[in-house]
Amino acid sequence: MSDIMNEFTWLNGQPVSQGKIKVLPQDFVVKETLGFDFTGEGEHFMVRIRKTGENTKYVVNELAKACGVKSKNASWAGLKDRHAVTEQWLSIHLPGQDDPDLTEFVASHPGVEILATARHNKKLRPGDLQGNKFELRLTEVSDVEDVVKRLEHIAESGLPNYFGAQRFGHDGNNVTEARRWGRDNVRTRDNNKRSFYLSAARSWIFNHVLSQRLEQGTASTALVGDLLLDSNERLVVVTSDNQSELQAQLEQGSVQVTGPLAGDNELTTQGDVEALEQQILDSEPDLMKLIRGNRMRQERRSLTLKPQGLTWLVDGNSITLKFALPAGCFATAIVRELIEEQAVEPHYAQ
Repeated sequence: MSDIMNEFTWLNGQPVSQGKIKVLPQDFVVKETLGFDFTGEGEHFMVRIRKTGENTKYVVNELAKACGVKSKNASWAGLKDRHAVTEQWLSIHLPGQDDPDLTEFVASHPGVEILATARHNKKLRPGDLQGNKFELRLTEVSDVEDVVKRLEHIAESGLPNYFGAQRFGHDGNNVTEARRWGRDNVRTRDNNKRSFYLSAARSWIFNHVLSQRLEQGTASTALVGDLLLDSNERLVVVTSDNQSELQAQLEQGSVQVTGPLAGDNELTTQGDVEALEQQILDSEPDLMKLIRGNRMRQERRSLTLKPQGLTWLVDGNSITLKFALPAGCFATAIVRELIEEQAVEPHYAQ
């Protein structure tokens, strides 16, 4: 199967095992975690849904109709995959109104269940998400032993914190369009498109920095000039004086090496690290023109990721994985380290 991610380096080499994911929606289960409690009162009607074979935006629009309001009055914390079974909270702004009866909505949308409702004093916004819990089933695995060895290594040492293929669109179209927008200086009021292309541009550059560090064998090494992220979300510069100490902390898991989410300001790394990152930024002039034209500010993202509570169960040539990831991290980053994914025709349980 052709995959835009194939140009990025693997942690333990390209997988030798083939396999499938999402043969059924139930093979990819996602449960959203917000990380805060609702107030129990307020203008915002909160609805926790379980959806199968539906994308988030479609369900949000249909739910807004059922509540008698426009789509702009509905919001979410994170978009969820269509080809999956996913649970998430949605919010509808209903000031001065009672909780609506959603019986008809559920009856006319068999792919959507209402799990809970609540009231809150604020609407959900992208970024409110703390993380997601996953249960994935790999099927038709051709080399179970190799996949299990890779899982053991990931459980011990983590994996590359790549942005997944879905960030880049079908066949990388979001990156292609981001380059065109930068080259042609496209201006638009379509905030969704602008957001998609900016995210794709920054993610593409980050993935290339990470891939280069993996190829060098330094993704988990504190190099002089690096910026490390500590447990309090503070950035620490690696110098010749603190390098040994920070490397020890890195091996203990209390700090993480970071890479750039590019912006219009100068890189804050130093020395050879800055040179590596700058070379990759300079190799994408159209993407950087788009990023700078939209006044994005540089941020940092951890190069590696350790799934929380990773377990697996082997059943013949199928393997079921359970784990949790922070917001902004991709379960597909784990899958690409385990198998060469084979194409499937998605279909949905009725």
